[in-house]
Amino acid sequence: MEKIAMGLLSFTTEEKDIKKLQETIKIYSENQEDVLFLWKEHEDMIGAIGIHVDDDLKRLTIQHVSVNPSHRDNGIGQQMVQALCQRYDAYEVVGNQLTDDFLSKCK
Repeated sequence: MEKIAMGLLSFTTEEKDIKKLQETIKIYSENQEDVLFLWKEHEDMIGAIGIHVDDDLKRLTIQHVSVNPSHRDNGIGQQMVQALCQRYDAYEVVGNQLTDDFLSKCK
């Protein structure tokens, strides 16, 4: 799934460089607090959403949101955010400098 995740993350503007992509995937694979979810519709992985979970503060920071360009403008990103809010319902959900604008549109 690593190649699929890298492919999906490459659709974001900040993750175009292969070295940066590899570093990002390494962070998600090595740190328990950082989790990358892939979004599947039918048999296709069409989105990715990466989070940082702070259990002490009960805060979930959305770090990456990416949707395959052929599936954009269909509410997939918003669905991913809503799914996370349900899964982590006791947590405050916030964005970072990359995801704040998108997250504010989802609320």
